[in-house]
Amino acid sequence: MRITTRGQLAVSAMTDLALRQKMRPVALSTISARQGTSLSYLEQLFGALRRAGLVDSTRGPGGGYTLARRVDQISVAEIILAVENLKSDDLQNLGAGQAAQVKSMTGDLWSTFNLRVMEYLQSVTLQDLVAQQLEKGGVMEDAAPAVPAKPKLTPKPRPLMARVGVPNSVFALGSMPLLQRR
Repeated sequence: MRITTRGQLAVSAMTDLALRQKMRPVALSTISARQGTSLSYLEQLFGALRRAGLVDSTRGPGGGYTLARRVDQISVAEIILAVENLKSDDLQNLGAGQAAQVKSMTGDLWSTFNLRVMEYLQSVTLQDLVAQQLEKGGVMEDAAPAVPAKPKLTPKPRPLMARVGVPNSVFALGSMPLLQRR
């Protein structure tokens, strides 16, 4: 079994959605901003998640995605299987002779391993991940990440030139009598 970045990002995005969908659908653009993932990539993932019946989409202004089921009814395994192209056997890239040799040498080791990993992933629900995030101080509102404000630059006050008899502009200089200019 191979879980790629695609599966990891899908689990992360689904956790983000579960944390923030309380009041209204969550736009992918906000998930994209929080997760630092491209919007087009998230659209691909959520298309697969929608086809798997894990999320519902709402179009139009105020639209976005919501979970299709309760958080305690969605397992991590379902999310990963929805977006990954997993087969029951990781020997799919080997030739028939090589796959048979590997199976005969290791017995059911890899099949059992994959089965145990899948059992574990099925035992972890989206609710478990949400609870972990809340323990860490995860945010519940649907807001984009806080962007640090640029510090306001205040101009430094220039020292006042308080010279007596010195004009403060070209116009003042021009209006001075010629004798006074020297």
